[in-house]
Amino acid sequence: MNYQTFQPHPDLESLISCYWTLEVPADTEAQRQRIVPDGCIEMAFILGDDIKRYTVGDEFILQPRAMVLGQTMEPFYIEPTGYVDTFAVRFYPYGFANFVTTPIKTLANKETPIESLFGEKAKALEQRIIQATDTRQRIEIVEGFLFEMLNDQTTIDNIVKTTVDTLFSTRGSVPINSILKSDPSKRRQLERKFLQQIGISPKQLGKVIRLQAALKMLLDKKAQKLTSVAYETEYYDQSHFIKDFREFTGTSPKELLGDESMLLSRLFYK
Repeated sequence: MNYQTFQPHPDLESLISCYWTLEVPADTEAQRQRIVPDGCIEMAFILGDDIKRYTVGDEFILQPRAMVLGQTMEPFYIEPTGYVDTFAVRFYPYGFANFVTTPIKTLANKETPIESLFGEKAKALEQRIIQATDTRQRIEIVEGFLFEMLNDQTTIDNIVKTTVDTLFSTRGSVPINSILKSDPSKRRQLERKFLQQIGISPKQLGKVIRLQAALKMLLDKKAQKLTSVAYETEYYDQSHFIKDFREFTGTSPKELLGDESMLLSRLFYK
């Protein structure tokens, strides 16, 4: 399994967290992998064999070959059908809204083919990404496309960016009211703009970010006890931490560490 990340152009680094690639040899005994929410939106290009995304039980769909994965608020399972070769763009929560006119909330909890967002330009982009000879060339291609889209859109809304930056810097633990100085009118405005630009509420994003911090502590083995993890990430108590953990990962903290279906998510988080 070969997972690599690459930094974006300086003019895009406020909107894009990174580019990433994943290559995994074909395996006849490939297992389902559980993917947990991370608060980001991604544009992905499947360059290898198809990838299944399970919906209910053993029912599944094949993920689009070129897609945008919106905000997710619950874990889901994917499974490769053969060789995995993926190139993707990971946007910050407020980042992707700057490239599209489609309301971000309509992208939540699903994969959307990029053609339905960008039309004919998306077809040309997908073909160029497929035909590119290496990752560096793919990054140049996708950045040229994103710069073109960015010129047609407005800049980041400051109230949303400030809130997201604060949530990340405090690992999701700061109350939204303290960011807004308890101004109810700002709270309503923020909720509305979050749905437009990010696809979920500030409170939901804060919960995802805080869970991320706790999950990373577990995977890095920086805390031996769940009570220590809950304390360090400012959960009210251990039961509150476990409740949120189950909501977003579908399992308990102890079960997660030995769960083979979490191999891919553990790789992304570490």
